[in-house]
Amino acid sequence: MADIKDDEITIKRICHCCVSEIYLASEINSSGGNAKCSYCGQSAPSISIEELAERIEEPFSDHYKRTADQPESWQERLMADRESDYVWVRDGMPVNDAIQDAVGIDEEPAADVLEILEEKHAPYRDQDNFGEESAFSSDSYYERSLPNFIGLHMGWHEFEQSLKTRARFFSHSAEKLLTRIFGGTDMLKTRDGHPLVVDAGPRTQLNHLYRSRVFQAEDGLKEALCRPATHIGSPPARLARAGRMNAQGISVFYGATRAEVAIAEVRPPVGSQVVVARFDITRQLRLLDLTAANDVYEEGSIFDPSFNERLHRAEFLRSLERLMARPVMPDDEGIDYLPTQAVADFLATTNNPLLDGIIFPSAQVKEGYNVVLFHKSARVAEDTFPKGTEIEASTCHNTEDGWEVDYFVSEAVPQSEASKASDSNEGFLGTFLNDSSPPDPDGDCRKETLRLFLDSVEVHDVKWVSVSTERHSVRRHRYEKQPSKY
Repeated sequence: MADIKDDEITIKRICHCCVSEIYLASEINSSGGNAKCSYCGQSAPSISIEELAERIEEPFSDHYKRTADQPESWQERLMADRESDYVWVRDGMPVNDAIQDAVGIDEEPAADVLEILEEKHAPYRDQDNFGEESAFSSDSYYERSLPNFIGLHMGWHEFEQSLKTRARFFSHSAEKLLTRIFGGTDMLKTRDGHPLVVDAGPRTQLNHLYRSRVFQAEDGLKEALCRPATHIGSPPARLARAGRMNAQGISVFYGATRAEVAIAEVRPPVGSQVVVARFDITRQLRLLDLTAANDVYEEGSIFDPSFNERLHRAEFLRSLERLMARPVMPDDEGIDYLPTQAVADFLATTNNPLLDGIIFPSAQVKEGYNVVLFHKSARVAEDTFPKGTEIEASTCHNTEDGWEVDYFVSEAVPQSEASKASDSNEGFLGTFLNDSSPPDPDGDCRKETLRLFLDSVEVHDVKWVSVSTERHSVRRHRYEKQPSKY
C-alpha cells in the first residue's frame, strides 16, 4: 500500500457491540459517532478501524511481547543432535489471535487492524532493520507479558539513599513516593481474596501476640517475673532503642504470632533465660499484612490509563516484603533501618488509611511472623495490685537432691484487702483487676491496646542454639603465570 490513508480499510467503522473488551467498548459507546458498523451492519456508536488501531497499539505493545522468530543456541544444539527428537516451536500465538484476545474482536476486524499496524511498522520504513521481522508482522507471534516497571524501584532506591545520606526529615518527595505506594492499600487483595489490610483484636483471628525478653542476671529476671507487664511489655520512651520500625526514643510493641518466634527474635545467648508472655489485644486494630503483599492482584483493562500504574504498584508491593524484612547486620542497623522507620511513621501518622501496625515475616524463623504495633497502639495495661502488696520471686527451691529449678512468684496482700476479697463474689482476681493503676510517670494519654495474660508467663532456659545455613564449597585454582607479551 503506497498510502495507507487512501486504503479502503481505514474508512471502515466498528461499533461498540463488536468489541467485547468492556473498557474499550464503553469508551467507543460514549465517544464514538453514530454510524453503520462495517462488520455487523448495525447503526450504533462506532469509530474507524484506523482509530481503533491507533488506540490499541501502545497498550498492546505494553502487555504483549513479540517472541523470538529463531531458536536459541541451546535449542539449535538439540535440533542438531541426531539422537534428540526435539522440535522447535515458536512461543506465543499468531499476532492476529493476540489482537483478538486483547481487544475482544473477531478475526475480520483483527485482520484489518493488523494490516494497518503492519504497514506502519513495515521494515522498509526502518533501513537499519530492513529484512528483519518487524512489530506487527503478519507472521509474528506474541505472548502476554507485564510492562517493564522500574519507576517505583528507582524511587525506592532514591528514597533510601536520601534518608541515609542527605535529608532525614521533611522530604516532600519521600512523602509523595510513600503515598503512591501505600495510599488505598485497604482496597487491595491477593489472588485468593485475602486483604492487604487486616483487622486484629477481639473477635478476630489475630487476637493476641507473644513477646519475650532475654535475661543474663537473676536479679533482672526476678524483677520481670514480679511485674511482667512492665518489664516484658513495650519499654518506656527513655529506654526505647532504635529498631526496624522505630527510631530511638519511640516506644513500639514488637511481638510475634507464636511464642517460639518471639524467643528466636531476641537471639538469646546460650546460658541465658528468656521470659515469654502472651499479650491479648483488647481493641480493634488495622494492620498492613506484608506477608500478603507478594501475592497482590490487580484486575483491569490494559486500555485503562490507570491500570498500568496499579499494576506497577502491585508489582512493587510483591517485592516490598523482601525490602522491609531483609536481615540487617547489627553494625548496619543505625543506617539500614532508616527507610523502614520512615515507612512506619508514615503509615501511622499520614497514610490513608491510617494503620496501627505491620505484619511481616520473621528473619529468624522460617514461616514465622512478627507484628509491630506503632507507638499510638503499643500501650500495655500496667501491672495492678492491691495497695501495699509485697511481691517476691524465686527461681529454685531446695530438695533432698539439691537445688531444683522452680520459678515461683508470691503476692502478699494486706490483711484487710485479703479479707475483702474473701468476702466478695469476685475473689482475689476481681480485686486484682479492679484496683486502680498508679499514676503514669510519663503522662501517657494513649489508649491501652494490650493486656498481659498472667498465666501465660514462662521462662525458657537456653541450652543451645540451632543455626540454619546454606553451604557453599570454595573452589581454588593454581596456574603458572606467563610473561606478558607487551
